Amino acid sequence: MTETNVQILGADGQPLPARGRRALALNSFGGSGSQVAFDAADMGGQHMRDWQPFLWSPDGELNPYRDRIVSRVRDLVRNDGWASAAVTRTLDNVIGADFRPISKPDYRALQAQTGLKTFDHRWADEFGRAVEAGYRTWAEDPGRFSDAQRKLTIPQLMRLAFRHKVVDGDALGMLRWMPERLKRGARYATVLQLIDPDRLSNPQQNFDKQIMRGGVEIDEDGAPIAYHIRKAHQGDWFSGNKQVSWERIPAETEWGRPIIVHDYDFDRASQHRGGAGILTPVLQRLKMLIKYDGTELDAAIINAIFGAYVTSPFDKQLVGEALGDGEEEAVNGYQDARADFHDKNDLRLGGARLPILFPGETINTVSATRPAGNFAEFENAMLRNVAAGTGMSAQQISQNWADVNYSSYRAAALEAWKTFDRRRSDFGRGFGMPIYAAFMEEAFDVDALPLPAGAPDFMSARAAYTRAWWIGPGRGYVDPLKERQGQALGVETGLSTLEEETAQASGTDWRDNVDQRAIEVEYYTSRGVPLPSTLQGAPAEEVTKEPQAQ
Repeated sequence: MTETNVQILGADGQPLPARGRRALALNSFGGSGSQVAFDAADMGGQHMRDWQPFLWSPDGELNPYRDRIVSRVRDLVRNDGWASAAVTRTLDNVIGADFRPISKPDYRALQAQTGLKTFDHRWADEFGRAVEAGYRTWAEDPGRFSDAQRKLTIPQLMRLAFRHKVVDGDALGMLRWMPERLKRGARYATVLQLIDPDRLSNPQQNFDKQIMRGGVEIDEDGAPIAYHIRKAHQGDWFSGNKQVSWERIPAETEWGRPIIVHDYDFDRASQHRGGAGILTPVLQRLKMLIKYDGTELDAAIINAIFGAYVTSPFDKQLVGEALGDGEEEAVNGYQDARADFHDKNDLRLGGARLPILFPGETINTVSATRPAGNFAEFENAMLRNVAAGTGMSAQQISQNWADVNYSSYRAAALEAWKTFDRRRSDFGRGFGMPIYAAFMEEAFDVDALPLPAGAPDFMSARAAYTRAWWIGPGRGYVDPLKERQGQALGVETGLSTLEEETAQASGTDWRDNVDQRAIEVEYYTSRGVPLPSTLQGAPAEEVTKEPQAQ
């Protein structure tokens, strides 16, 4: 066999020296270099060659493993304080106690559609107040007729649905028409029924198909046309054959009224089920942290129990050898003498016993080395990781504010609020809006809404009539004086509105506040009590001026 001499040329056309040839060879055959332009695509280097994840489809990466992931997340939320705190803080900041729509009909779109000048901002305000009054009647009826199970009000159902979305990844509900409730005092026949997302699955637990994705039946464009709901949860052993029976429910009626309301966060295009909640990315770390906490706690308890012990240099064999014959009697005599000595010498000083030892005995203590020196710092690092994954600050989860000042907390709160505000808007549009639209469709028939002559019917202008933004809990204050000064100046200069500032600060309706102020002014006047400066219309800079030091 003839050896062939191959010359490797450089960029200048000259042969490379031996050192250059060796470097090129290393790069070409997966040595210390890379044979691709991006390090992220390297397959030969020691840091990347074992990292070969599969390129999953949007539904294929989640749907087969969804039940396992969700069951683990729920177990963690049930049994771990930090996981539970992350869910609770998210619910309190996004939904709160009174999640509701503020009607903002698009009067400009209605004006363009009909040519009617009566669709103006004054009409929009009047129409919005009437719609909101009807919505409150439906949503907060003491009989809870708006809930299929008659247990919760609509704000409470919204909170529960969002909890499912946060923990499970999906919020699922069905809008039902129950006119029989009108005979029992209900004003509206529209009813919301929440459904556990576990029940949404392929019939007989079959694998996904082209038109069936995790229980969602889709058309050729990927739009949902029906949902397959298990008649009973698979964990309800007492439900018999309902556990293995599915019901096909259309996504909407023939004229477009929503029936199934399904909301989840989209991570990728063409995704048809939720991504299993906000704790999924940090699930493994949280579980490891629980194990670490348990190990440290066990060690600390052992140290606390075994605080001290008494030892003697004479064991059974040594005593026997020292005393010769009668080994058993000598040993027993020595131990009996020790016990008798301790029983008779129970001396105490100030309630504490004085340790008088038998000859040859010594006291030894167990040194408390738990928790480990780096335990607190390790927990803080893990907590920051969890907080980053859930979109919150570490202090919001741990409720420990000892190591932050006003500026750092204010910055962290503002960043967290962006996430809370985005989640509220997404949930309002994805879950709340279909429910609101279904209610308004009935309200157009039931209520005497202020509509001008020639106004289009509901379905002809549904988008314009149902335009709204969703309000939840207020952002609150870190420094009430400074922040209220900024809000007052914002309204004074026209950079924001009273409605916007009221909603963000306290989560209330500015109209209710103005009505209440009018009542207070009237009451002060009727009693002959001087009005406070805040009720006299004092300039903002005077009302918010900081008091001068005496």
